[in-house]
Amino acid sequence: MAPRLAQALGAAAATAVVVLSPFAAPAATAQEPDAGRPLLIGHRGAAGTAPENTVAAFKDGRASGADFIEIDVQLSADGVPFLFHDDTAARTTNVEEVFPDRAQAPVTSFTWAELRQLDAGSYFGERFAGERIPHLDDAARIAAGSTGVYIEIKAPKNSPGIEQLVADKLAQDPAWRQLVDAGKVQVIGFDEASNREFARLAPDIPLQQLTGTVPDARMLASWAGFADSVGTNYRNLTAGNVADVKAAGLSLGVYTVNGPEAIQAVVDLGVDAVTGDFPIQAARQLDGRKVLPAASGVEIADALNNPAGSDVQPENGEYVLLRNSSGRSVDVGGYVIRDAAGNKLTIGEGYVLAPGGQLRVYAGPGTSTAGRYYNGGAASVLNNDGDSLALWTSRDRLADLFAN
Repeated sequence: MAPRLAQALGAAAATAVVVLSPFAAPAATAQEPDAGRPLLIGHRGAAGTAPENTVAAFKDGRASGADFIEIDVQLSADGVPFLFHDDTAARTTNVEEVFPDRAQAPVTSFTWAELRQLDAGSYFGERFAGERIPHLDDAARIAAGSTGVYIEIKAPKNSPGIEQLVADKLAQDPAWRQLVDAGKVQVIGFDEASNREFARLAPDIPLQQLTGTVPDARMLASWAGFADSVGTNYRNLTAGNVADVKAAGLSLGVYTVNGPEAIQAVVDLGVDAVTGDFPIQAARQLDGRKVLPAASGVEIADALNNPAGSDVQPENGEYVLLRNSSGRSVDVGGYVIRDAAGNKLTIGEGYVLAPGGQLRVYAGPGTSTAGRYYNGGAASVLNNDGDSLALWTSRDRLADLFAN
C-alpha cells in the first residue's frame, strides 16, 4: 500500500461515526470503524440523499461517518475556486431562468457573483430550494474535525492554473492545512497531465489517478511514479485488476458504488476505498447494520436498461420493476425512482401493490394498467451499460437501492 494512503487509512480508523442527518437514515450509535474495512468516500458529498456538491450534501456525507467526502473543483471566470461537477450549469441549477441566454455556456464562463445567483438545490427536492454553489473553502469548513476531503480537479483544461491554486490552498490556508496535517486530504483526477503537474507542485499530498478501466502493468508502473492510488469504475473491475494495481505498489479505489450487493462485491475483491452516493447507507452496511431500517417493503427487483429497439418506444422500452416483498399491501402512488444523474420516474396515484405484487415503471409513453405505469417521457433515463437507482416513498423516505 502506498505510504500516504496508509496514513489516511490510519487517520480514518481513529474517526468516530457522528449523528446522521434528520432527513436521511435514523441516527446510528457512535462507534469505532473497523480498521480493516475500506475507506468510505461520499460522492459529491452525499449525492444520493442531497443535491450534489452542496453544503447540504457535505453535511450528509459528514454525518454518515464516511472517512472522506469527494468534491469537484473548478475556477470561475474571475478565478474563484467553486464546487461543481458538470461543464454547464443546466442539469442541477436554474440557470435557464436566471441566465436564459447562457444555459449551455461553460460553467467556468460565469463569475463567482453570477454563480452565487443560481439555485443548486431545487432540482433535487423542494426542501433544498436555495442551496447555492459552494466555494472550495466551504468543504474544509464542513469537514473540519471529523471528515477528510477528496478534491477532484475537474476538467482542468477549462480552469487554467487550478493545480497551482489548489496546491497553494492546501499549503497556506489554515483550515485546509489542518486537514492536510491530519492526513485527511487527497487530490484526484482523470487528467494525467494535470495530475503530474499537481504532484510536482505538492508532492506530499496523496494523489489518485482516475480511470474508467484499470490499464496494463506498464501504464500502472508509469502512474506509480507520481500517484499513490488508482480509482476506477467498479463495474469493470476484476480480481486480476486488483492484483495488478497492488503489484504496482498502488492502492485501489472504486466509484460510484451504490447498491448493497455491489458494495459487498468490491469489498470481497479487496479494494482499499469505496466511493458512493449513499455513504449513510454504505456505512451501515460496512458496520454490519440494516441498510434501510425504515424501508416500506417495496423494492427495485430489476431494471431493463437496454431493450430491443428504442429505449422509449410506445407501450414498451426501458423500465424499472418494483416488487412488494412485504406481507401487507403498500400504496406506491407518488413513489419516485431517481437515478445517479438526478433523472426521475414517478408513479401516479392509486397504485397499490398487494404482497408479492409487481409493477413495471416505464420511462416512455404508453397506456397505464394495473401492472404497468408509463411516465410518457421522450428521452431515455437508464444508462444502457448499467445504472444506480434509488426508490423514494411519497413521504420522501429512502425505500431501496439498486444497481445493475
